Amino acid sequence: MIRDQKLWTWHLAAGMLILLLLGLHMAIMHLDSLVGIFNPAGGHAIDWENVAARSQSLFFMVTYVLMLGAALFHGLYGLRNILFELGPPSPLRQSLGWALILVGLGLFVFGTWAAWASYQNTLSV
Repeated sequence: MIRDQKLWTWHLAAGMLILLLLGLHMAIMHLDSLVGIFNPAGGHAIDWENVAARSQSLFFMVTYVLMLGAALFHGLYGLRNILFELGPPSPLRQSLGWALILVGLGLFVFGTWAAWASYQNTLSV
C-alpha cells in the first residue's frame, strides 16, 4: 500500500514536470517571436542554426533527459495501472511489471545516449 502511494506521488510529480518542460518547449518552438532568446540566429525555432545552438547547451540536454525520464515513468506507470485493472493473475502482474521496467530503462538509456551524442556532436562542429 505504501509503495503504491509513493509510486502514485512520483506519477503526479512526473506529470507536473512534463507540464513544466512541455510548456517551455511550446514557448520556445511556437512562440519564437516572443521568446527569441533561445533562437540566437533569429528566424524560426527550427532553423538549423537555432537547433544547433540549443543542442550545444547543457541546459537543453539536461531538460531533454528529464522530460524523457518523466514521460517514460508517467506513461509506463499509467499503462501498468490500466493493465492491472484488468485483473491479471499474480505471476502475470509481476511479469508485466518487470517487462515495463525493462522497456522503460531501455528507452531511457537509448534516449539519453541520443541527447548526449547530439550535445557532443554539436560541440565539435
